[in-house]
Amino acid sequence: MCNEHRIRKTLDQLKGDFGDFDIPFWADGGTNMQPRDSIRITDRSPVVRPYEGGGRLQEMRWSWPGPGGKPVYNFRAEGRSFPLNTRCLVLTDGFFEFTDPEPGAKRKTKWLFTLGEDRLFAIAGVMRRWEDSAAFSMLTTEPGPDVAPYHHRSVAVLPPDRWKAWLAGEPEGRLLEPPPAGTLSVSRVG
Repeated sequence: MCNEHRIRKTLDQLKGDFGDFDIPFWADGGTNMQPRDSIRITDRSPVVRPYEGGGRLQEMRWSWPGPGGKPVYNFRAEGRSFPLNTRCLVLTDGFFEFTDPEPGAKRKTKWLFTLGEDRLFAIAGVMRRWEDSAAFSMLTTEPGPDVAPYHHRSVAVLPPDRWKAWLAGEPEGRLLEPPPAGTLSVSRVG
């Protein structure tokens, strides 16, 4: 499952993207967010949680310890509902999946999924208290046609036109459907 993503947007670019979709946006006193090419499990990552009819940006740890101590970084969405106070948007402009190595190679093949042109999108997430802070996990669903050739599950991709509904607590069903074929661009990066 997805264990790495990236975000190469500045805080000002994020504010502009949220403004384009008429979503009120607060940045917790000017979060010192830097563009990053690789965000992995246990790293801090920018997420947006519901706040006063819009969203509030904050950095959270990606994953919380599960009952056996292993990190919970992906969370199956099917058959579950997620109260408003647990929802978040995991901001990204690309996520990675890995496939078996090609014959003769030792490392797995790494694939980057984007909306093309470094466009911002989000992955539906859930958050919970962890120690004296908060942590999040990415929701997963059946893969759509763009991800299915690479993995049997997919993170729940939310294009910008679904952000407001997710932050407002609308029912999960339609919001978590995979995007149609051709929505995600896929490129080999390793």
